[in-house]
Amino acid sequence: MTRVLFPPTSLVDSLPPSIPIITRSKFEKLGIFRPIDLVLHLPLRYENETNIIKIAALKEGLSAQIEGEITHCEILFRPRRCLIAQVQDDSDILYLRYLNFYPSQQKQLAVGKKIRALGEARMGYFGMEMVHPKCRSATETKPLKTSLTPIYPTTAGLTQPVISKYIQTALTELPLPDTLPQALLSRLHLAPFAESVRHLHNPHPSQEERTHLAWQRLKFDELLAQQLSMRVHYQKRHRYHSPSLINLGEYKNQLLRTLPFQLTSAQQKTLQEISADMQQTYPMHRLLQGDVGSGKTIVAILAALQAIENGYQVALMSPTEILAEQHYLKLSEWLQPLGIQVQWLSGSLKKKEKNVAINNIAKGVTQIAIGTHALFQEQVAFHKLGLVIVDEQHKFGVQQRLTLWGKGIAPHQLIMSATPIPRTLAMSYYADLDISIIDELPPGRMSIITKLVNNTRRTEIFTRVREACAAGRQAYWVCPLIDESETVQLQTLLETYQQLTEAFPDLRVHFIHGKLESSEKAATMAEFKAGRIQLLVATTVIEVGVDVPNASMMVIEHAERMGLAQLHQLRGRVGRGAAQSVCILLFQHPLTEMARARLKIIYENTDGFEIAQQDLHLRGPGEMLGARQSGVPMLRFADIEQDAALLKVAQGVADEILRDHPLVAQAHLQRWMAKKQDFLHA
Repeated sequence: MTRVLFPPTSLVDSLPPSIPIITRSKFEKLGIFRPIDLVLHLPLRYENETNIIKIAALKEGLSAQIEGEITHCEILFRPRRCLIAQVQDDSDILYLRYLNFYPSQQKQLAVGKKIRALGEARMGYFGMEMVHPKCRSATETKPLKTSLTPIYPTTAGLTQPVISKYIQTALTELPLPDTLPQALLSRLHLAPFAESVRHLHNPHPSQEERTHLAWQRLKFDELLAQQLSMRVHYQKRHRYHSPSLINLGEYKNQLLRTLPFQLTSAQQKTLQEISADMQQTYPMHRLLQGDVGSGKTIVAILAALQAIENGYQVALMSPTEILAEQHYLKLSEWLQPLGIQVQWLSGSLKKKEKNVAINNIAKGVTQIAIGTHALFQEQVAFHKLGLVIVDEQHKFGVQQRLTLWGKGIAPHQLIMSATPIPRTLAMSYYADLDISIIDELPPGRMSIITKLVNNTRRTEIFTRVREACAAGRQAYWVCPLIDESETVQLQTLLETYQQLTEAFPDLRVHFIHGKLESSEKAATMAEFKAGRIQLLVATTVIEVGVDVPNASMMVIEHAERMGLAQLHQLRGRVGRGAAQSVCILLFQHPLTEMARARLKIIYENTDGFEIAQQDLHLRGPGEMLGARQSGVPMLRFADIEQDAALLKVAQGVADEILRDHPLVAQAHLQRWMAKKQDFLHA
């Protein structure tokens, strides 16, 4: 009697105990916890072992399978140790070369053995060769495979034959019913689920394309699961009870009368959206995005005033101490005349100051608490937290934001980002959020001129900096992180600072970096803002939030090593005043293709949304999401750009299924999203 590995009543939520424990632990590293996860562990690529090519017909750069007899085999020791075998069929000779090999391979490739070799043909020193081909013995009667050989994602200690064995068993023994109604499948012209997965694990050689109907079905199912998951969490959030913060408007009107500028129509629109959300009895979870300099901070402050007028506290979390302190100084200037108590809480505060700050927050004396990650430390308790504002949300992990959110009773949450999110990214990975966009800059802002300059022309840049400072303006000179070592970054900054002080003895040059004491950083920024420092040498700590209108020039070293979002953010530190501003991107040869593409995009575009869209083309969603991806289900099969049309259909179908077929939604999520939904509402 044949032993069944996956009986129909088998463990739904775990792999069967008949799979060895060590193998199960390896599968879990790949995200395979259940039998259905084996079925959904689709191949990375395929190898074609369905036919034999004559050696004479091999084409350079293409993978193929040949069959022949070993006529020579030896180990060479120069230029390096390698195993060389010569295989011959009735058309020609091919060389097989192994740089790493075992004694068993030498036996397999002994003279007189008949073998099949699968690999990529290339021209070598002796002639056509394959390097590290896959070899197996061949006999006259051994049949060729009838389908492509899948190559699966794997981990150390888990071989392709083992993965394939369990997947093929699961495909044979598991019931694979459709989670979606037949009427929906017919309407959307989607192939059945079981037929699709079986095809993708064993495709015919002519049907490998990613556009095959089977791939379309799996991509759609994955996109639908993501949309359903996001919508479920969106609905779940609406079942929490939050304080209804009425828009009384007294503080808001007082502040607006004192400001030296008027809100743009886009700022007014986003403020109305946020204000309406905060008046609901369920928690707001809104993303406020706008390009650098579009005025997100004042909108957030006006939202904070609405919470304070209702007797609630506000927490404003920033990614860096410099930005947190900038917010603290700006909010103190604007809000203390209104009698509002603003508190700064930072990890670098002295113990006595920190204890005072924590006590004031706990007692409710503090109405707005501003800080970095120090805000969500365990000892910080809020008296009555009603609104959480997270600045530059992508720089925080999901767990950090959840911890801060948990310090209130379902407080409203406003997330700000100056890194614009492309439409397809917003539709997929941010579908659980409401989104407000400030899509215009304040009037009078001049566009920033961007120049690409080879580092060999460095002395010319010195002249430009001197001219700008002589005209009464100020400049930044940015030294980015060159490798993962902060020590190396600091050394680079100090060397550059030394070089610039020698080059500009007539200017007041200073430096700032993340390792300085908080008081030193604050003093340096205050001096720079007051115009007493003319040239500020900085690391990327000035990337966000720093606002010095008189700074009209920025030089960025090693711009080729930086990402588009960071370059755009840094460039946004200038161009905040009335003077024409310039950002000079210094680069060094040789440039990689990716670096060349990034520099071209940043040179040609000033619109943050266009830059973000092109960045998505270059990097894909995984990197752009930043820390948000902790807990967010990343797509394995669908591509949100190439499959944008499919994503739009999935978005509509998700709403329809949740409304009309809740049990279908539950079954589909159980198949695709079990173990992957922990932080989707963050």
